[in-house]
Amino acid sequence: MVTTTQPSQVGAGRVRPRRGPILVALMLSMGIAALDATIVATAIPQIVGNLGGYSRYPWLFSIYLLTQAVSVPIYGRLSDLFGRKPVLFFGIGVFLGGSVLCGAAWSMTSLIIFRGIQGIGAGAIIPMTTTIVGDIYTLEERGKIQGYISSVWGMASVVGPALGGVLAQYASWRWIFYLNIPVGVAAVVMLQRYLREDVVRRRHRIDYEGAVVLTLGLSMLILGLLEGGVGWAWGSGQSIGLFAGAAVLLGLFVYIERHAVEPMLPPWVFSRRILVAANIAATAIGAVLIGLTSFVPSYAQGVVGVGAVLAGFAMAAMSVGWPLASSQASKLYLRIDFRDTAIIGNVIMIVGCLLFAVYVHENSGLGRVALASFVTGVGLGFVSIAILVAVQSVVGWNRRGVVTGANMFTRSLGSAVGVAIFGSIANTTLASRFRHAPAGLGLSGHSIDTARLAFGQHGHRSGAAASYARHSLYLASHRVFWALVVAAVIGLVTQFLLPRRVRPLVFPDDPPAPA
Repeated sequence: MVTTTQPSQVGAGRVRPRRGPILVALMLSMGIAALDATIVATAIPQIVGNLGGYSRYPWLFSIYLLTQAVSVPIYGRLSDLFGRKPVLFFGIGVFLGGSVLCGAAWSMTSLIIFRGIQGIGAGAIIPMTTTIVGDIYTLEERGKIQGYISSVWGMASVVGPALGGVLAQYASWRWIFYLNIPVGVAAVVMLQRYLREDVVRRRHRIDYEGAVVLTLGLSMLILGLLEGGVGWAWGSGQSIGLFAGAAVLLGLFVYIERHAVEPMLPPWVFSRRILVAANIAATAIGAVLIGLTSFVPSYAQGVVGVGAVLAGFAMAAMSVGWPLASSQASKLYLRIDFRDTAIIGNVIMIVGCLLFAVYVHENSGLGRVALASFVTGVGLGFVSIAILVAVQSVVGWNRRGVVTGANMFTRSLGSAVGVAIFGSIANTTLASRFRHAPAGLGLSGHSIDTARLAFGQHGHRSGAAASYARHSLYLASHRVFWALVVAAVIGLVTQFLLPRRVRPLVFPDDPPAPA
């Protein structure tokens, strides 16, 4: 089926929709995912302290991002068939259900599973909000409005980490998931009232085979990355089997997509220069973003020695810089172009990552962490808006959901694989440190969970064993920060492939534009 939204018809002289209330509803929708992401990161030490399983905590991010990444292109295709509104409603419902389950989790394993359910819901929320903005606003307006959407992350990153830190430190980390409920309900009520879509039905076929194969392939890849060097040796049969199986399944996924009637990721998405360059750049953005949100709060609490509340404010600095840059991105890309705006943003992002790797030392205060976070956020704001608006601007309405979904998919994929790689780096470092700890500390042969000694009670740590754990956490985090620099440089290189002038893509089977 093909849908047209009433807001998309503004330029055709139809009745102007109430875009203000729709934008507020979209910001609330995005706020669900933003609030969840920013709160969870600061509560990791408390979650691990309650449920155990420090070595598996990267799975809280990986499984969420994996299910989100795999579901994003499916939702993108469904939105072009059924319309944006029902897909967004479904995503919000699944996300809220997953939030309730996460709040009731009784073990790290159950929490990981329920985070996967949340990811399935987030896979619809994030791309649908940005796609609807692309539908109802003009090219000149999109950068500014996408900046408003990005500002949700800034507000959530100020309120979320502080609130999450307070709840984790003084109440219970479980309430960080329950906070999603009132926000989600408010978003649904407003969208139901103000967002209208006219739907024209047609026959369709969903690419379930591709979705299943992609999920299995990425799951094997992430499992191999997270457990390699920790659960088993890199050269063991388990590692080789997982990576080989992942390669076969991902190759099979490519074959399925080339022959599917309605593929979840159409081959043309990866054959047009601007889309390929933007999607690879989005992969690097996703890796840098998840690397910081996953490891900076733990670094602030375990190495700097502050409580969860102050650690949250250090992370908030990054997402304050993000919306500030996003709000100015449209002025920049309209004056120069998408390519140069993305390059400028990526250079700033590299500087921010270098600050983490070079400027932030073991005995640095929280101010240096916050400064590095802010600079990185500014870079992310410029580059993410530039590439997103660029891909939305080269296709018509009937393909916008697919290209937005593909861009969000590659960004989520970068986050999912990135956190697995970064988690592997950190876990391997910690495992080696505790395996060969000085005999006098009584830590030799201990598991990675021993890193919890670095956190102590509200950041107060004493004793030789705790100091050793703190230094071990510093070394692990520092190596992750250098890996972030590498990811940011890869993103910069790919952005030179973006064309200087963005022109609409032409497809032989494009239907006429809506009247």
